Amino acid sequence: MPLSAVDPARYPELLAAKCERVNALLAPFSPPPPEVYPSAVEGFRMRAEFRLWHDGDALDYVMFRREDPATPVPIKRFPIACDRIRQLMPQLQDALVHNATLRRKIFQVEFLCTLSGDALVTLVYHRRLEQEWEEAATRLASDLRVSLIGRSRKQKIVIGNTFVNESLQVQGRDFRYRQYEQAFTQPNAGVNIAMLTWACERGASLGGDLLELYCGNGNFTLPLACHFDHVIATELSKTSVRAARENLAENGIDNVQIIRLSAEEVSQAIRGDREFRRLAQLPRPLADYDLRTIFVDPPRAGLDAQTLKMACDFPAILYISCNPQTLAENLATMCHSHRIEHFALFDQFPYTDHMECGVLLLKK
Repeated sequence: MPLSAVDPARYPELLAAKCERVNALLAPFSPPPPEVYPSAVEGFRMRAEFRLWHDGDALDYVMFRREDPATPVPIKRFPIACDRIRQLMPQLQDALVHNATLRRKIFQVEFLCTLSGDALVTLVYHRRLEQEWEEAATRLASDLRVSLIGRSRKQKIVIGNTFVNESLQVQGRDFRYRQYEQAFTQPNAGVNIAMLTWACERGASLGGDLLELYCGNGNFTLPLACHFDHVIATELSKTSVRAARENLAENGIDNVQIIRLSAEEVSQAIRGDREFRRLAQLPRPLADYDLRTIFVDPPRAGLDAQTLKMACDFPAILYISCNPQTLAENLATMCHSHRIEHFALFDQFPYTDHMECGVLLLKK
């Protein structure tokens, strides 16, 4: 997103236009009028990544335009970032400029922060990091009050933690999350809370057990577990599975089983095409669960054909989509057997064309 697109005064107009485009795209499936959840107009991003550009004594955060990927654009202000990132950016820049050990052959920096102000900074280099670097980086982490990770080829040095701790309030309860460096997390915490709340409100009356695919670090799993008897949540990433299990334990949630399976493998297991030893972790056979609802938050490609077919066998489908186009493609199948009961639009990425959608579909 070019920073020139950031225009808080025009945000309501830009949001309305984006909603209109998504409504037109999904109109053939007769959804009800959407519930629209706007973003804060500034300070909403909890993650940021920049290249670092060396020019004599100057060192700048830069980004590149898609139409001109060879020309660096210095970033002097980054208004979409949260307060903690905006505070850290000049402090880190000044420290790197004045420390040759930290500065030499650095080419990228990544920030990961939380609503509570916890912060992790990753510095990426084109050279091997020696003891001198680690000593300087340890002082820097202390000065900035952050965890810090140094990365170079086949090397990772951790000072502090490899994660940040987040707390999100959903329906009056604080849910605590451990979010790992370079693992997926929702970038807009305020809109994420709106998404979690909407999903819980929609799921509260469905009853029975829940099957969740693509559960990640348990972002939706934790609050949704309060509304179902049992939850089977699946995820393929080892880091995310570990985080999800840690987050469940931290929050004292004991009605969720996390299984490391892909969506395609879950489809095969539900149909009985294959047996997976990993399912032996379940307290009872998969067929003995009262799985009435499936919750999916798939990647931009949407649901594959096998998973889509499996989802259509459930009485209720809760679907969070980061790509309205692939959601429309999936709805073309799902709406043969289901109707859209609820529809929501979540503006995770203001000033861009991207829109997050939520739909609850019930069997006709």
